[in-house]
Amino acid sequence: MTDIIHSIDEAVTRCLQLADGHVRLAMPLGIGKPNTFANAIYRHARENPALQLDIYTALSLLKPQATGELEQRFLAPLVERLFGNYPDLDYALDMQCNVLPGNVTVHEFFLKSGDWLGNAHAQQHYISSNYTHIARDMALKKPGVLAQAVAVREENGHLRLSLSCNPDVTLDLARRLRAQREAGEKNLLVAVINHELPFIPGSAEVPPDFFDIIVDDPAGTHTLYCTPNMRVTAADYAIGLHASSLVQDGGTLQIGIGSLGDAIAHSLILRERHNREYRNLLAALQLQSSSLLQADTFAEGLYGCSEMFVNGLLELVKAGIIRREVADSRTQRQLILHGGFFIGPRAFYQSLRDMEEKLLAKIDMSSITFINHLYTDAFGTEETKRLQRRKAAFINTCMMVTLSGAAVSDGLDDGRVVSGVGGQYNFVAMAHELPDARSILMLRSWRMKDGKPQSNIVANYAHCTIPRHLRDIVITEYGIADLRGKSDSEVIIALLNIADSRFQQELCETAKANGKLAQDYQVPSQYRDNTPEKLKSVLRPFRSMLPDFPFGHDFTDDELVIVNALQKLKSASENPLELVKTVVLSLLTDNEVPERYLERMGFDETDSLKEKLLRKLFTGNL
Repeated sequence: MTDIIHSIDEAVTRCLQLADGHVRLAMPLGIGKPNTFANAIYRHARENPALQLDIYTALSLLKPQATGELEQRFLAPLVERLFGNYPDLDYALDMQCNVLPGNVTVHEFFLKSGDWLGNAHAQQHYISSNYTHIARDMALKKPGVLAQAVAVREENGHLRLSLSCNPDVTLDLARRLRAQREAGEKNLLVAVINHELPFIPGSAEVPPDFFDIIVDDPAGTHTLYCTPNMRVTAADYAIGLHASSLVQDGGTLQIGIGSLGDAIAHSLILRERHNREYRNLLAALQLQSSSLLQADTFAEGLYGCSEMFVNGLLELVKAGIIRREVADSRTQRQLILHGGFFIGPRAFYQSLRDMEEKLLAKIDMSSITFINHLYTDAFGTEETKRLQRRKAAFINTCMMVTLSGAAVSDGLDDGRVVSGVGGQYNFVAMAHELPDARSILMLRSWRMKDGKPQSNIVANYAHCTIPRHLRDIVITEYGIADLRGKSDSEVIIALLNIADSRFQQELCETAKANGKLAQDYQVPSQYRDNTPEKLKSVLRPFRSMLPDFPFGHDFTDDELVIVNALQKLKSASENPLELVKTVVLSLLTDNEVPERYLERMGFDETDSLKEKLLRKLFTGNL
């Protein structure tokens, strides 16, 4: 029997009684967590050292936090506006501050990128596993509670529930927990209704008796965590344009979150709606002669199959580019997109809430085992998946690529975890199993480290996420390297051609010293001007077609100006000499700025010397 109760505390009490002193709590990644429920259980553990609490989850999201006073002045009103009454996860706050009690252990299988590099607890208790294996690995821990936030509809007196943003692991894990229950284990499946979650029908919809307890407490409803759209830079657009030229009409598309995903989506929309201008852009980037080039408009459209249903994919649905229908093997529904979980900006959630039922019914949120690999599972056969996923472009992001073609996406050479493997390995491997699919890994060719530019194409690295034998296509802002079936020296040559020219010679010499490249080899002249300045000059004539925020943003016009000033300061802070120069110039510059900027930053009235100096630093960079 499923119990419907109206108190989170009552549900927690039931869980604690069943647990008998040791709670093993499993929750989905991202926004599918019932935060207030988790906080209530954690509060009991924090107040009762005899209670052991183990949490198994991923992406424990905290509201953005400032790293300095200027940033705090800017962020505080923005966070209040965007995140509303979103409750931070108390265990994550305490873990961040290194005050997690000894009777609580948090195991995550994916971390918010870079946020936990210096946190010993997060690093020591991270679980490294392919996304398709997470339900299995969670089940091995025999969790006593599986808790999830759910969306709800009431129709004719009947309750309809949807796993909404996170059927990904829950559909598989619930089945495994029921099997454990039949074998004598004790566990509870708990749904906490959040009325803010978009209701997604299809595979994500489950009957009420899927859960043992359904909690409809007003405290369970809160603002969803949002990921504001990021500015798309010239380098991002170049990478996105390159990637978009590899997407085949009538094919399958997977992309990720962030500015690179937005750049790909916007480029595909340009290809469809402004094809002549799009081709001119490709020509400017010297892509018109590529044997891989796909520049035609979409006669058949695309089918989306992505572990993460991101805003860029939604924009492609709205643009009518993702429209190729595939048959669901169980229900025979005609679908245009499969996703495992979603998270995005506020407008993304609102679009899903407002979407007409006919279109929403063509989007299916499903199990991650269905989406991320080809094998037959409860949601589809391998034969069906192969028919659906024709001409697939599986496009992912990495941090570094070695000259052997191995990719570094989730960790550092000292063993610290940056984010997680997630489904990247699954999609790369699947691309090699489908006859007409390609794995496409994107990376920016360089980064700033300790105030100095560093190459992201490296001679070698003591950690890899994607091994060299799965190398396929690599993209930087400077071009496309097709590595499939190439010899080691051919791979090195192709990667040197898309490396930043500031690092080509050193990389070339290292390869020669290791006997991997002919001693007389020289990088061809047409690739020796791979510089940020050259790239900007190439794209400058097309600037009107490449907006900073192609799909909108959550900032006011004034906040965009302020963001630019703060970014200048942040950039300067990474180089001590540049920071000194910036501070001195700010103090010597007497900028007259609109009063509204000062009000927005709380500098309209400054009394202390510290406030006056901060105001000067701020106005000097506007």
